[in-house]
Amino acid sequence: MAANQSIITRDLDKIAEKSGNLYKSIHIISQRAKQISSNMKEELNNKLSEFASTVDNLEEVFENKEQIEISKFYERMPKPTSLAMEEFMEGKVFFRDPEEEKATEE
Repeated sequence: MAANQSIITRDLDKIAEKSGNLYKSIHIISQRAKQISSNMKEELNNKLSEFASTVDNLEEVFENKEQIEISKFYERMPKPTSLAMEEFMEGKVFFRDPEEEKATEE
């Protein structure tokens, strides 16, 4: 039985070296994943709101098929955590540590 293609073994040392601390890196990735998830949810809701109707008619069946296709498209997209991890490892995520900035100012 083959492993799920979405499961990737990560080198924790490489993740940790990006921020100097593994837990800090994981926190940054999780915050970015929340941003991505929120954006995706808002985008999906905007697309589905176009189909919102209080009138029942024969066209509703066709509209429901379009809604289903849009929903399936979003289900097939990579998960926010995967996207956030990829962005972080490629150096595409900007982060700063206010405590470190405060320490350097003093």
